[in-house]
Amino acid sequence: MELQIHNWKWKPKPDYGRLVRTLRRQGDSDHVPFLELFADPEVFAGALGASLIPDDVQIYDRDALRAALDQRIAFWYQLGYDAFWVGPLLDFPELLRLEAQDTAILSRGKRVWVDEKGGAITNWQGFEQYPWPRASDADYFPLEYAARHLPEGMAIIGQVGNGVLETVMWLMGYKSFAVALYDQPDLVEAMFRKVEEIFLPIAQTVTQMERVVAIWLADDMGYKSGPLISPGHLRKYVFPIQKKIAVIAHEHGMPFLLHSCGNLEAVMEDLIEDIQIDSKHSFEDVIQPVEVFFARYGQRISIIGGVDMDLLARGSEGQVRKRTRQILHCCGYSGCYLLGSGNTPANYVPLTNYFAMLDEGQRFNAGLSS
Repeated sequence: MELQIHNWKWKPKPDYGRLVRTLRRQGDSDHVPFLELFADPEVFAGALGASLIPDDVQIYDRDALRAALDQRIAFWYQLGYDAFWVGPLLDFPELLRLEAQDTAILSRGKRVWVDEKGGAITNWQGFEQYPWPRASDADYFPLEYAARHLPEGMAIIGQVGNGVLETVMWLMGYKSFAVALYDQPDLVEAMFRKVEEIFLPIAQTVTQMERVVAIWLADDMGYKSGPLISPGHLRKYVFPIQKKIAVIAHEHGMPFLLHSCGNLEAVMEDLIEDIQIDSKHSFEDVIQPVEVFFARYGQRISIIGGVDMDLLARGSEGQVRKRTRQILHCCGYSGCYLLGSGNTPANYVPLTNYFAMLDEGQRFNAGLSS
């Protein structure tokens, strides 16, 4: 595989201040920052020509974690990013997982996901016996190490947990959780209170750490046609905790970013007016192209990404370039748009397509026509 990052012609000039201004809808009309939630470790290794360091190894091996963080810093810096997402390590054990062969271009051998049919906690006995982590168990070494090794001009966007709704769904299994919303609401309430007890102290700590300039909560709440649970249940259980995390970010002068997959049109007003998100991420053309979202909400929040994952994964380089230019010409002069994929640079996205998207962003920022 050609090590394309080594041939990258654009020189990095990180400026996290400009990034934060764009997140606040005060960005430059002639510059679009780049931002991604994360990238798969196979993408880091493949692009850099480095050894793969799997996520599960990084949790237990400090040397591996240092090497992985070095890869992440080098990757984001060389490709022109001003900041990237980093959070503390905190393990929720005994998640039930399913496996299948990974057929991606940069395969990791097997692909793993959480079992949607059942989980570690489906009743009160499971809740009481579960080895709940405490906020004090969080390991902040990744943030501390990144802060010490970031190039000048780069910053950290802080991570707080794995998502409020996601954590409860993963622990219970989506099917069991959906039933429990009606059959065991007291158990569901206790689950969310436990998540709040863990996440809020972590948010307080992360916002006070060196080089952290924003908080980004990743919490998938929807699928193609609507939210994963009813808007009423979101408002009762999920949004109050998300709002408390947003308040912590805002109290420390930081933007609060939300990543959520799925169609959230039914609750966008809640997200903007009640939770007071500053930016929204994750877009899929089959649900709502990013330009449509921009036209409706771009006067109120900033917008991250939107180059569709299906196109990045299966389209040609020419198609990716054309689509990226369309998005940039619609959203890029606004001072409130940040270029990125519709979700994340996954290991099934050809590096040529990912780099083509970024190259078009660099050309746009340089005032070039292609």
